[in-house]
Parts: sequence; C-alpha cells; structure tokens
Amino acid sequence: MGAAWRGVRDQFRRAGIDTAELDARLFAEAAFGMDRLELVNREREAVPQHQLSILDDYAARRLKGEPVVRILGEKEFWGLSFKLNAATLVPRPETEMLVERGLEVIGPLNDARVLDLGTGTGCIPISLLTEYSDVTAVAVDLSVDALEIARLNANRHGVGDRFTTLKGSWFDPLDPGQRFDLITSNPPYIESADIETLMPEVREHDPRLALDGGSDGLDAYRAIAAEAGHFLKPEGVLLLEMGTGQGQAVHDLLVGAGFGEVEIVRDYGGHDRMAVARLRTAP
Repeated sequence: MGAAWRGVRDQFRRAGIDTAELDARLFAEAAFGMDRLELVNREREAVPQHQLSILDDYAARRLKGEPVVRILGEKEFWGLSFKLNAATLVPRPETEMLVERGLEVIGPLNDARVLDLGTGTGCIPISLLTEYSDVTAVAVDLSVDALEIARLNANRHGVGDRFTTLKGSWFDPLDPGQRFDLITSNPPYIESADIETLMPEVREHDPRLALDGGSDGLDAYRAIAAEAGHFLKPEGVLLLEMGTGQGQAVHDLLVGAGFGEVEIVRDYGGHDRMAVARLRTAP
C-alpha cells in the first residue's frame, strides 16, 4: 500500500508537480477508502487490483493537468463538503465572504427567504441554510447538471426540504410577485478576451459559462442590477462577488439601477471582492 502511493508521488515529482506528496496521498486515501492514519498503519498491506486501478486513473488525470479537487469531485466550503461536476465551479474561500455577510442580513429575521443566482454547487445558499433552520432558499442556474449537483448537496447536508431549484437565466424562471430578503450571486466576471490567459487548471476544467462575463466582464452585473430591485423586499440586500478591479464599475451599475446604499468590500488580499447593496426606494 505504501509503495503504491509513493510510486505515484515519485511520478508527480518527476513531472514537476509542487504538491506531489500531498496529491498522491489524497488520491490514495480516496482510492483505498481510508484516512491518513489508516494509510500509515496499513503501510505494508497489499492493495486489491481494483483499488490500484482507481489510483492509477487518478494519477493519469493529474499528470494531464486536471486539478485534484476535480478528480476527487469534492471541495470543502464553510466547513462543509460539496460535490462537484463539470458544470460547476470549484467553491473558493473568497466566496465565503458572501455567506458571512448573508448571515448578518438574515440573522435578525424570521423565516428569511434567500435567492441565489447562478448557484453552481449551491454552496452559498446551502451554507446559509445549515446555519438557520427557518430560512428557505431558491437556487437558479442555466445548467441542469449544476442544479442536479446542488440538490444532491442540499440533501446531503439535510436542508433539501428548504431548498428549491429553478432552471433559467437570472430572474427569468421566477414569478413576478416573489420577494426575497437576500439575493446572492457569484456571477461570471472574466472578460471574454482574458479566458485564454487563465491558468490551464481553470481554463481547461472550469465551465466557461461560469467564467465568461462578456467583453468587459460586466454582462451579468448589468442583468442582475436591472432586475434585482423587483425581487427584493423593501429592506432586502443584494450581495455580489466580483473580480479584482471591478468595484467602481459594479458600484456605478448598482447606483444607476436604484440602489442608494452600495458598499464595496475587499478581501484579505486587498482586492475588490463583494458588493453589498440596498435599494434607495422600493421599485
């Protein structure tokens, strides 16, 4: 068993993979169905051929440049494990900012309603639902495959009965009379021309639909800003993730759409990362 995973580690080292030992160990734990301590304690045990085949498959995919989390199909976010598929982005730590602020918004409320646009894995609304038992959420995505994995994640974390999915573009699948206390989104914000300059692990394995924000990276923000006011309750809040350097442009779009209170929040690296917006008046 130990020889098997160290052999994979050595392959990764020869290929110049910086995290060779960590990657090989994670693959071995997944392929052999054990944790790190078991991997150490059972060092000298033989491995069944079908498990070695799984390990070899993982290694081959990694050597072709596929990210570890894509291969394992799972990523931790907000202390929870989220399943992935080809239609979803990998949840990233920066997005937890939306959960943190979202909890501040819905905490004082009773029976709060949340809308998440472009939900992907569902990591934002599901994380919120696990913190408050009286909150309900609607998750919208264009991808049927993304909605399927979001429902799986919701059921996995015990909030499926308060989690509704709708297929469509932004607000299109919603009934006009629906109102929410909180609207969240981590929309595509990469400029179309910049897609090909991204790191291969992102460019070749993240869904383009979740990356491409149009010629200036702001297409999704225009669409959301134009309609969000019609779906927010009077004291409702809109939370949007954004890319580096987009703060002023997103701020101006939201103010132009009738949001009188717009805060641009920076992440720990000092980059524009989140817009927090409230309407000036009811639409």
